[in-house]
This record gives sequence, C-alpha cells and structure tokens, in this order.
Amino acid sequence: MNTRKTVLATLLAALAAAPLAVTPVTAQAQAHAPAAHVYTQAELDQMLAPIALYPDGLLSQVLMAATYPIEVVEAARWSRANPGLRGDDAVRAVQNEDWDPSVKSLVAFPEILQRMDEKLEWTRALGDAFLAQEPQLMDQVQRLRQRAAANGNLRSDEQIHVVHEGPVIVVRPARPEYVYVPYYDPLVVYGTWWWPDYRPVYWAPWPGYARPRPSYAFWWGRPIGISVGFFFGDFDWGRRHVRVAHNSYYYRQPVYYSRAYSGDRTRWQHDPHHRRTVAYRNTEVRQRFATAQMERRETVREERRDGRQSAFQAQPRSATPQAQPQAVAPAQRFDRREDRRDDRRDDRRAERQVAPAPIATPTPPAAQPRVDRREDRREERRAERQATPAATPATQPRFEQRDDRRAERQAAEAQRQAQQQARQAQESQRQAQQQAQQQARQAQQQAREAQRQVQQQARQPQPAATMPAAQAPQTPRAERQERREERREQREHRKDRDKG
Repeated sequence: MNTRKTVLATLLAALAAAPLAVTPVTAQAQAHAPAAHVYTQAELDQMLAPIALYPDGLLSQVLMAATYPIEVVEAARWSRANPGLRGDDAVRAVQNEDWDPSVKSLVAFPEILQRMDEKLEWTRALGDAFLAQEPQLMDQVQRLRQRAAANGNLRSDEQIHVVHEGPVIVVRPARPEYVYVPYYDPLVVYGTWWWPDYRPVYWAPWPGYARPRPSYAFWWGRPIGISVGFFFGDFDWGRRHVRVAHNSYYYRQPVYYSRAYSGDRTRWQHDPHHRRTVAYRNTEVRQRFATAQMERRETVREERRDGRQSAFQAQPRSATPQAQPQAVAPAQRFDRREDRRDDRRDDRRAERQVAPAPIATPTPPAAQPRVDRREDRREERRAERQATPAATPATQPRFEQRDDRRAERQAAEAQRQAQQQARQAQESQRQAQQQAQQQARQAQQQAREAQRQVQQQARQPQPAATMPAAQAPQTPRAERQERREERREQREHRKDRDKG
C-alpha cells in the first residue's frame, strides 16, 4: 500500500511540476503544439441554431449528454432496438446501463437521440464547446432566443411557456407532466441568417410532426409524458453556467469535483469516466480532467489488486507448513510485476493526456514491453468496436456469411448478363444502321446512273434517215465535240464509282 501511495504522489507531483521542469522532448513538443481551438460566435450560432429554443431543462441535458458521444451512440442504438419505449418508461428500462444520467434521460426523447447519433461530429463539437466555453455558449443561446422573439416566432402557446425576465428569456413546458419537443427551420424562425459562410445546422421534420397553421414557425408532435422533477438540469443565467436543480431519481452526483468549481456545489460536474476513449480537443479541458482520470485509474487498479488477492486467498492451500512460503512468494512476485506494468501504462497515458495530441510520445514503441503493447492494442480495438455504428461481417454466423457471398455472386452474374444483353442490342442497332446507309447509297447510285443514261440518249444525234440530206455527214468540229462529251461522262462515271 505504501508503494502505491508513493507512485500516486509521484505522478501527481510530476503533473503539478510539468510547466516548470520538463524534459527536452516535452519542451520541444509544447513549443510546436497548436493553440487550443476556440469556437467563434459564428460557429456557436451555427451549432446552437436547431436547439436554442428548446425548454431550458431539455436543452441543459442535451448539452450535458453531448460531452459523452460514445454513450450517445450506444443509447441511440438501444432506442432503435426498443421503438415502443418513450418517456419515463424508457428511462427506467436503462437504469442498469453504465451511462451518464444525462444520456439516460435522453432515451425518453428518441427523435433527439437519433439526430445526435446521425450528426455525430456536430454532437462532439457541441460538447467540446460546452466544456471549454460554457459562458459564451449560454450568451449565444440568449441572443438566438431574442432574435426569434423579435421576429414574433417565440411566444407562449399550448406547448411552451415563454417568460421574459429582463434581458433573459426562459422557456419552460406549458405543463410540467408533458414535454413537447419543437421542430423549426432556423432560416425561418430567426429571420435572415447573418453568417453566410456558416449556415445553421438543419434537419428535416420528424415523422408525425405538423404545424398548427401555415403561418406558424414551430412544428409539433405528440407530447411525451414525464414524472414531476424529471429534469434535474437547469440554467443559472446570472452566473452563466448549468446547474443541478435537484438530485432526482435519475441523477447521481459524480465522485470527482473539479477544483475550479469547488465553491459552487450546485454547478453541474462533467464526469470523465463516461467520456470513455474520446479525447478532449481543448488543451485546458484536457488538463482539467487529467487528474480525475488518473484517480479513477488508480481506483480501478486497487479493485483489480484486491480481486487478485481475494482469488489467491480463495485457492486451496496445502496443510504442510513448509509449503506455505513457496505458495505466497510467487503471488507476491506476480503482484509486484502487475504493479510495475500498471505504473508504466499509467505513465504513458498521463503523458498522452498532458502532451498535445499530434506530438508522439518520447518512448518509441519498440522500447515498450510486448505485454503492454498488446494490452494497448486490445484496448484500442475494444474502443473501435464500441464506436462502430454497425456490426462487422466477421461477427455474423458462418452460414449467414455464406448466404451473403452467394447473393453477391448472383447479383454480380445478373449484372454481367444485363451488360452483355445491352452490348448485343447496341451491336444489332449498329448493324441495322449500316445496312440502311448502304441501301441508301445504292439507291442514289442507281438514280444517278438512270439520269446519266437519259442525258446521254438526249445528246445522241438523230439517225441519218431522218436528217436532211445536207446534214447527214458530220463535220470534224461535231466529232470533236462528241468525243469531248464522252470523256466528260467517263470522268463523272469514275468519280461516282470512287464515291460509291
């Protein structure tokens, strides 16, 4: 136990002293590290446009859930597998899932979960902006609501209750036991969009949604029944952060509390455990939750060691006193070896959390023990399988794979036959066109030949019997003219033959 405490104290001291004393490789990496990305006002308006007019409780828990994209994907799959569950029934059905309470609460609203799953990059950007720029994000929500109210599109009705508290606009459900999830077109409800290079995020209306009248900007669907106190999240517009209004049945405060928020215990706390393997894009956010992740890993290591010790104590031992030291010594060596392996793995992960993502760690992969590299690859593959939307073909039964291959071959053969028939039809059409062109040329040649014969007969002299006696013999000039005409006809005949 003293060894583990010493290791933990050493890691924490190294993280605290990192800005002052770093190795040359780390200093060089920090010198070339890119600046943390800060979302501009245009980008915040772009991602907040389709949800800024949601009721405050629903919007706050959407922002919370966006910080856990992997769990959002898992919840969306569960919702698709259970299409008949909505509202409180759906939330009660997922109580045994290892998800954050905000993600569990969204299974009551399947339409929202599906859009967050389909637009996963938007979901992750929304969560990153919420963690890094929470005050600016809340200011942009109020600006968008003020624009919608100025255009006459945000007002109280049978579905929502809009309250103007000075410069702040609060949106709540009209009845606490029912929630209507609104749909609206950002290009209509806010008026002319003011960022031409950053068009708002948009999706089509959900099935079953309709407008009460054509001039109304909102589309409404069926109400979703919830229990009283369903929404544990709310906005503290004065302090510009999301708070936990009450600890409902669905909400449990995370074990970790950030030092920056220790003064306000009602402020919502992000739990890095539910972040899974998704990295934090912002450097400040990454450093803020690095200590929490180290503490959680230490807790997991303690539980793993306790489990190994319990398993060893449960093994049957020999009654001979001399055999006991031989049985205890290998277990102790195994624990020390596991401790050293866990320490090395935690050191590498801590370096990756503190160092910028694009810069490689100083230790080359070849220097790592083979067991550690195998464990890291196994964890990466497990994370990829969890983030994959659909199952890979390798997970299908063998007979299903065989049927799929047979169907693919049949489809390829049908496509090949269709292509062959199309080529034969094209060849037949080409031959018919050639025959028609040849027949047309022959007909033209025959017509020219008949015309030439008629002209030749017309130019021939009349017989001597019909001519007067004085005109019967031809003069040399007439003979030359006749030969000239014959040569001209021969040339024309050769030209026609060459053309044919």
